[in-house]
Amino acid sequence: MTEPNVELASLSLFRATPAQIEEFRRRRWPYLGGTLSLAEYIARDEKMDDMEHATEGKLITWVLAPREDSTTLDFMCACRTYKRTGLVAYPSSSPSEPNSVHEVTCYGVAAVSTPPSKRRRGYAGHMMRLLHWVTASRTNFPEFPKAWGAPPEEVADAGGGLFSVLWSDLGEAFYRLAGPEGGGGGWEKRGAVSTIWEVGAEEGDDKGWMWLTQEQLKGLWDRDAELIRKELANMTTSNESYEVERLAALVTCLPSNGVCAFQIPRATYIWNFSMAGGYWGVQSSSDPDTYASWSVDMRPPPPTLMVTRLSASEETFPGLIAQIKLAAKRSGIGKVEVWNLRAGLRAVAEKTGGQTSIRTEGLPQFVWYGPGATENVEWMYNEK
Repeated sequence: MTEPNVELASLSLFRATPAQIEEFRRRRWPYLGGTLSLAEYIARDEKMDDMEHATEGKLITWVLAPREDSTTLDFMCACRTYKRTGLVAYPSSSPSEPNSVHEVTCYGVAAVSTPPSKRRRGYAGHMMRLLHWVTASRTNFPEFPKAWGAPPEEVADAGGGLFSVLWSDLGEAFYRLAGPEGGGGGWEKRGAVSTIWEVGAEEGDDKGWMWLTQEQLKGLWDRDAELIRKELANMTTSNESYEVERLAALVTCLPSNGVCAFQIPRATYIWNFSMAGGYWGVQSSSDPDTYASWSVDMRPPPPTLMVTRLSASEETFPGLIAQIKLAAKRSGIGKVEVWNLRAGLRAVAEKTGGQTSIRTEGLPQFVWYGPGATENVEWMYNEK
């Protein structure tokens, strides 16, 4: 049953109360609960929210609600944001000098949801437009549109973001049109590219490689973040795939602070899946800069081993992908998927049986809040 339209100016974005968070979970349970009871689903969600990627104010649930009744359980729609640590690399003025790399605040957006009775009223789009105003640094923002009433109040633990990212199953236009003034200027699609290998029957040899458990991977992420920082400092900011001669900046979210680690319990809790040997990563014994981590995705079945982070050279990549396929085979998984291999590795992937294509779901989208246009900024390490 649908409901009457509500004037958008009478609504604003608010940090959800505990009761609203529970209602948010109740609304999502029919779609995401699977075989879990409502109580089991809520308990699982609460457990995941106590993990490192979400604690200490990093996770906020937002609701679009009437200004005069901001704590109502009859809110229009909701979403979540995760505060992240990111890096931005500004181009050097001299080719012989490294780029200037800075640690910044950024955000991941997730769980955008509207109940069926409130859909097709413009609520979700308006929520996303307002979301810029509570997560971003407003330094480069225009005046808040008068037609929307007063801007949302600034919230503790939010704000100051230089960019934000999300993954869309609604196509690219919905989020691109949700800019801070309405119309365009929202999140732009970046690199919806997948490379997929079918896992064969061969057993292979894991000599010279170290398998990594979830606990062992924890020690990798801080080192990985430093490797990313060094690589960004030395990357070129010219890009033939862009109309601009030189990109304004290179940016990335970092895998540390529980960000990459979160994908493993997500797989074990949501899909109730365990990898053979409890191994969720692998690293070369002779080259510590060659490694990968993974999770699994059961939608649609059969399961796919999803590589969440990969570091390799063109020389070491064939050996690494062979180990990843071996881990998949030992766990009964028939397919391996990697997102956004860089061009050099993509060419090597073809020689190892990888097939590269453009995805129509799980579209990575990105918006920049710094000086200049989003189109002039490249999102690096755009992985799962």
